[in-house]
Amino acid sequence: MLALLRLLPAAGQIVNGQVYFKGRDLTLISDDELNKVRWSGISIVFQGAMNALNPVRTVGDQIAEAIVTHVTGFPKENITARVTELLDLVGIAADHRDHFPHQYSGGMRQRAMIAMALACNPQVIIADEPTTALDVMIQAQIPELLDNLRKRLGLAVIFVTHDLGVVAEMCDKVLVMYSGVTAEYADVDVIYNNPRHPYTQELLKAFPDLTKPKKKLSSIPGYPPRLDALPPGRRFAPRCPAVFDRRRSEQPELHSIGMDGHVASCHLVTEADRSRL
Repeated sequence: MLALLRLLPAAGQIVNGQVYFKGRDLTLISDDELNKVRWSGISIVFQGAMNALNPVRTVGDQIAEAIVTHVTGFPKENITARVTELLDLVGIAADHRDHFPHQYSGGMRQRAMIAMALACNPQVIIADEPTTALDVMIQAQIPELLDNLRKRLGLAVIFVTHDLGVVAEMCDKVLVMYSGVTAEYADVDVIYNNPRHPYTQELLKAFPDLTKPKKKLSSIPGYPPRLDALPPGRRFAPRCPAVFDRRRSEQPELHSIGMDGHVASCHLVTEADRSRL
């Protein structure tokens, strides 16, 4: 997600693929043009709210900085009122505006990060692991807050998460990735009821089923590959329960399955699936 907005260190770069926003490929535009997209078009709730804020500046100042940096001509006399409005939007009282991050709880810090992401009225918010390191009660509140803001402000929200419960409850469409490539993409109901990629299937098996409390949890053996030492062929092949020789030597393309936009990158996608297109 940082690569999308070119926020990685100089050594990090996008080596292939496209990122389209309002008809433009963001990988091809200049840094000046991209800076106009950051925060006013696409903003991000950074992973790890406990450490994402600057510890020596007040939370209000950090939210104000986003406005000053990305909104040309915003009246200085209105900035404090705007910061207060944003904090109120995420459930933080105005008297906390001038507090430092260490004076906030973990949940408040995450809410402050969301307020910062909303500072310039973006159309898209990327929520990068928004429930990481938060207690169970707060983990439930943050996705609900984002969903309410999405409906109230007309936003699109991209959740980047390992929490399958958040995905099931909050998302319309799901893209499952493994080792940096797309494994499967479909409507959320399709992913949960008819997963076709072995990694998606194994991922769902590892999620506890509250209706079957005595069911043994499944796990995927092995470890994800290092990105600088990828296996030949399919990246999931060394851990796949249905691996065969072709998977070990040939990287599959994304195949369409049916007419609902369901795609999967797997050699097991049958000719029968594709013949229905």
